[in-house]
Amino acid sequence: MLSDTHAPRFWKGCPPAVAEHLAGADVILHAGDVCTPDVLDLLAGYAPVHVVRGNNDGAEIAAWGAPETLQLDLAGVQVAMIHDSGPKDRRTARMRRRFPTADLVVFGHSHIPMDVTGDGVRVFNPGSPTDKRRQPHRTLGLLDLADGEIQNAEIVALP
Repeated sequence: MLSDTHAPRFWKGCPPAVAEHLAGADVILHAGDVCTPDVLDLLAGYAPVHVVRGNNDGAEIAAWGAPETLQLDLAGVQVAMIHDSGPKDRRTARMRRRFPTADLVVFGHSHIPMDVTGDGVRVFNPGSPTDKRRQPHRTLGLLDLADGEIQNAEIVALP
């Protein structure tokens, strides 16, 4: 899982540490602020890409196939995606209302990696692999789904 790559300002090409994780991916989720479609084209060379539009994404990203929100079934897990999940207060309750059937909501926007469960839903922000802002590391998320369950979800700090 990726978010907030912000090409070309921060994404000048796929960072090697990101490419290592993408090489084994079955699917890639990007939670928006891609900024240029060439990033999505590159990611699609690794695995099928599901992406939502971020506040910095324009018509080119929408034309690539990025809606504002997305819901999909991955290995029997109901996954929802949105770029901006709003303020942290009552986030899980808000995401439960927005996506009532979701097991997992993947979002971005803040560049703050997060994995929180509450109100019957797990919300996950992979952070940014290119723009750490005030975080100690650039990050991405890894997700392992099987048989209708989240087997593992982790935030990976990048060098």
